Amino acid sequence: MSGAMRRIGEYLGLLEDTGYDDYDSDAYDAQETAPAREARAERQARVRPAPVADINERRRPAPAPAVGVVAELSRITTLHPRTYNEARAVGEQYRDGTPVIMNLSEMDDADAKRLVDFAAGLIFATRGSIERVTNKVFLLSPPNVTVAAADKQRIAEGGFFNQS
Repeated sequence: MSGAMRRIGEYLGLLEDTGYDDYDSDAYDAQETAPAREARAERQARVRPAPVADINERRRPAPAPAVGVVAELSRITTLHPRTYNEARAVGEQYRDGTPVIMNLSEMDDADAKRLVDFAAGLIFATRGSIERVTNKVFLLSPPNVTVAAADKQRIAEGGFFNQS
C-alpha cells in the first residue's frame, strides 16, 4: 500500500521521484522490446508534473500609477444603505472607479459592522483606501483617486452634496 501512496505523491509532485520501482528492473529490461521501452518512456514523460512557479512570479503586479497624472474627480457617490443586502451597490460603484461615501447611520450596529468589513475587504483587494469621516460615515477611495484633506474636512462638516 505504501508503494501506491508513494507513486500518487510522486505523481502529484508532493514527493521527489526516486526512480525506484517495486520490480527488478534488470529482469524486466531484458524482456522489454525497443517499442515498449519507447512507449514506457513517453508515458513517464507525460506523467512528470510540470515545475511549479514561485508564488511571487504568479502574482499580478500592482498597476503602477502614472507619474504626474492626477485622476480627475468628476463624481462621488453617497450611499445610505439600510441593510447589508445593499452591499452590492457599494461594491459596484467602487468597482467602477467612483469614490463612495457610505453613510451607515440608518443601519443597526451588527449590519453596519458587516458592511464595514465588506468594504475593508473590497479596499484591500483593490489597493484602495478607506477612511472614517464621522462615527458612521466612511469614504472609500479607489487606488487612482486621492482626496485632499480640505475635501475630507468639508465632507465631515456636511457641506458635501451628492453629485451623481
